[in-house]
Amino acid sequence: MNFDPLTEKGIALDDQVRNWSELSVEPYDKMSVDPYTRCRVIAMNAIEVEAVMFSHQFARHLDIPEVKAALAEIRRIEQQQQKVVNWLTPAEESTLEVTLGYEQVAVDLTAWLARSEPDPYLRQTYDFGLLEDFDHLYRYANLYELLEGKTAEQVVHQLTEVMPGRPTQVEHRHPVDNIRRHYDKHTADPLSRLHALTITAAEQQTMNFYMTIGNRYMEPLARSLYAEIAMVEEEHVTQYESMLDPGESWFEQLVLHEYNECYMYHSFAGQETDPRIRRVWELHLAMEIEQLRVAADLMKRYDGREAAEVLPAGLPEPVLLEPNKQYVREVLATQLDLTSLGTGYVMDAHDRFQDNLRKVNAGGNPSERVIDAHRERFGTEYRLETEGRHPVERLREDALAGRR
Repeated sequence: MNFDPLTEKGIALDDQVRNWSELSVEPYDKMSVDPYTRCRVIAMNAIEVEAVMFSHQFARHLDIPEVKAALAEIRRIEQQQQKVVNWLTPAEESTLEVTLGYEQVAVDLTAWLARSEPDPYLRQTYDFGLLEDFDHLYRYANLYELLEGKTAEQVVHQLTEVMPGRPTQVEHRHPVDNIRRHYDKHTADPLSRLHALTITAAEQQTMNFYMTIGNRYMEPLARSLYAEIAMVEEEHVTQYESMLDPGESWFEQLVLHEYNECYMYHSFAGQETDPRIRRVWELHLAMEIEQLRVAADLMKRYDGREAAEVLPAGLPEPVLLEPNKQYVREVLATQLDLTSLGTGYVMDAHDRFQDNLRKVNAGGNPSERVIDAHRERFGTEYRLETEGRHPVERLREDALAGRR
């Protein structure tokens, strides 16, 4: 029988409050951590940050003291959960190493969502973003070796390949071409709604991370690369958040957020290889079950609907962080040259797209300069191609070198 968080017993909210020593958890060991444990930490931090920010926005848009109080109580716990999850990342892990983890999440989580997505249009949107985050991993990997003298394989192992995707320099679209059609809350598969919340949270946190730490480098090339990719992450958040149906009520959205947190913690607890961190996921799942119950009660009282009306009868198949090498290669081979026009996708590099590229790339392009700098120092670029040569001939290293 599927796990149904609506029927499970959680931990009472009063019993969820932790003291400072409980919040200051021991971080993982960056030298021995499973790369996907690092990815799960990054992903769950994103989910918790989204929960907190949504709760603040909800509180700013209503004037019901009882609801504000309930949101504040849950939000305090969500903030504590976020601290525990985010504090699992060790201080000795460099900013670029954490960045490589963020991009590994972006590649393998997006690929899994695409593979599992029942709606063809939403799946196409995931594929579209996937090729851009895949390229970001490649750019940061080259910067990592330039600045720290280490290879990305030490961080991502051989779970995720590192090679060009859709070149970052051609990812800069006019804002109107980053809006997507939203799902219809009345007809959408519940899995599509959960996927959309998950990818929005993940890309939002990546955007926030780069917005915050991109200026911490002294090296001009690093600062400019973070600035460029941070702007693409803004495009991605615009893209993914526009998939959410704006017709969902605030209470409906609250229930979906809490349910999605249950879904993600349950998924990750089932595949976590670190027993200590698995206990964190299990504890937080028990907390989220009670938070979902409170949200469901609010929805029933103020929306007049049962949570079961908008949720699946039990959690879907778990979200898995796993290698997606062949899937990524297939998307590379068939969708590399796509761009967007309005809410659709086209192979035509239309005038609005070209005009925007001319503006933003007028002074040169950081994502290309980092590869040039790597070639100049090492005589080659950094790649991790475990499954053979790049599936797109013109993006193979010898072909690119011949054009420089």
